[in-house]
Amino acid sequence: MLAVFRRSLVHKHLFRARLAPKRTPTHTRTVLPRTFTTSIPPQSTPAGGQIQNRPKNILIVNKLRTQPVIHAIAAFLDHVHETYPDVRVFHEDRDDIPHGAEVWKPTSPEKIDLVVTLGGDGTILHASSLFSAGAVPPVLSFSMGTLGFLLPFHIDDFDRALESVFSGRATVLHRMRLACTLYNKDLSKKSKDGDDWQVMNEIALHRGSSPHLNTIDIFVDGQHLTEAVSDGLIVSTPTGSTAYSLSAGGPIVHPSLSALVLTPICPRSLSFRPLVFPSSSIITLRIGDRSRAPAGISMDGRSSHVLHPGESIVVQASPFPVPCINRSSIISTSDVEQMRHSEGAGPGKEDDWVRDINNLLQYNATFRSKALLRYSRT
Repeated sequence: MLAVFRRSLVHKHLFRARLAPKRTPTHTRTVLPRTFTTSIPPQSTPAGGQIQNRPKNILIVNKLRTQPVIHAIAAFLDHVHETYPDVRVFHEDRDDIPHGAEVWKPTSPEKIDLVVTLGGDGTILHASSLFSAGAVPPVLSFSMGTLGFLLPFHIDDFDRALESVFSGRATVLHRMRLACTLYNKDLSKKSKDGDDWQVMNEIALHRGSSPHLNTIDIFVDGQHLTEAVSDGLIVSTPTGSTAYSLSAGGPIVHPSLSALVLTPICPRSLSFRPLVFPSSSIITLRIGDRSRAPAGISMDGRSSHVLHPGESIVVQASPFPVPCINRSSIISTSDVEQMRHSEGAGPGKEDDWVRDINNLLQYNATFRSKALLRYSRT
């Protein structure tokens, strides 16, 4: 009898379950339409390499022509024309084109083999923007500005640096760039030509002059990650991790890595922490329909567009990194012999980045250590 009673109860519950209406779950997973995927395939960026071919065309990119810059360009041009007479030197189309250089535009047919920058970090970012449609030539950077994270060479070493390039000894670090595509509310591209923006440091969405916070939906590989309510968001490269992202509390990432860094700007939630994604990830930032403010977009510090509710931007790794020539390329024979008998990295293997975070950022320098260095107290 007991077994029959139990079977009747089971059949009764199954009958009720069939008749009961299906309940809609309160929490659903939002998946982004596949139309948001851009045409650029993500690829990993090699950590480094060497310049194989001898440059034939050199492009000079410089900051505003102050007196030190004018003298440096004149000395550089004299050295190139005297030492490498078969090399053509170009300059971007500006009013201050130096004597002895030819005019060059991004649409010019001449293929640039080497980019030489004279200025600060912003000069390198500008040089990167000149090659937004394809591969970037090797970049040889000389410090004549205020910042130096991307500037391994002093202008006085230009002859040694050029000699290392033309002799095939120059080593390069491929710095990752971001490819950014803007979309309208109907998922059509905002740009008429369809080209993607190439960014070397970061892309930032911000509320601009609006007093209201932005509401931004974040998607990673089509899957909804979170709704961000904040002053904005930053997606940076490892190179850009020591720029705006660092000021907003983001991590410091070595530039030889291939990764995307997502950093919130003054988020409303204290649990919204920075995230690091692999370079194969595709990040979509969509302005929420409930957002009370549009979001301005700045790419490498340049204002470009404004996104309104429903509009979005897709960010992923660009297949065209920036090959930057390392300072270890000009190591001398005496330096090699000295380093063989000392601790640390071997000849030609020292890391410019380690030197920079110590010298420029004063990484982990305490108040006491700074005081000791300043006053030499024991």
